[in-house]
Amino acid sequence: MAHTLTWPEMLLSPDAVYEEGLRFFRGKGMMNTTLRRLAADLEKAGIDYCVVGAVALNRHGYRRFTEDIDILLSPEGLQQFHEKCVGRGYRPAFPDARRKFRATSANVPLEVLVSGEYPGDGKPKPVRFPDPQNAFVLIDGVKTLPLTTLIELKLASGMTGAGRLKDLADVQELIRLKSLDADFAQQLAPYVREKFGELQRDVARVPREE
Repeated sequence: MAHTLTWPEMLLSPDAVYEEGLRFFRGKGMMNTTLRRLAADLEKAGIDYCVVGAVALNRHGYRRFTEDIDILLSPEGLQQFHEKCVGRGYRPAFPDARRKFRATSANVPLEVLVSGEYPGDGKPKPVRFPDPQNAFVLIDGVKTLPLTTLIELKLASGMTGAGRLKDLADVQELIRLKSLDADFAQQLAPYVREKFGELQRDVARVPREE
């Protein structure tokens, strides 16, 4: 009988990662199965959530493979997750872990971000993680961070977090993919508008491939 790879085992094989990536972009595979189950479990438990990070990028159309699922919960939601979900399909990633988990079935990593905290360096700034109860759009049945909020958080993270230049590159890809113009900056928090304009102008200087 063939052995079914768990997520950590799959990541050790370049061929398996490639095949999983193809399944992921088609809305299938271990990552998407885990995502749908997680969304259903959170809904059943009455826990407000939305997906953020690379999973949110993908749900907004930017195809980028990821090794984990990032979800946004309120402080109360995180406590409820520990009480209602840990031990029932999810386990701490390591002893005493409060925000890093693994889905028991395929061992897919999950990380919780908490509303009210600050992206990037974690220091106070005009942009912070919102309350998931009020900050989501529904994409294929999964509550997802809205595009404007996703871009704000990515910009704030890339502007202040050491080693977070990837977040700025993600915004550039969204600008290119969504054909966002300079006026889009007016939908964003003033704190990040100048950086968005800089990235938008940089993208506009590069001819689009036909």
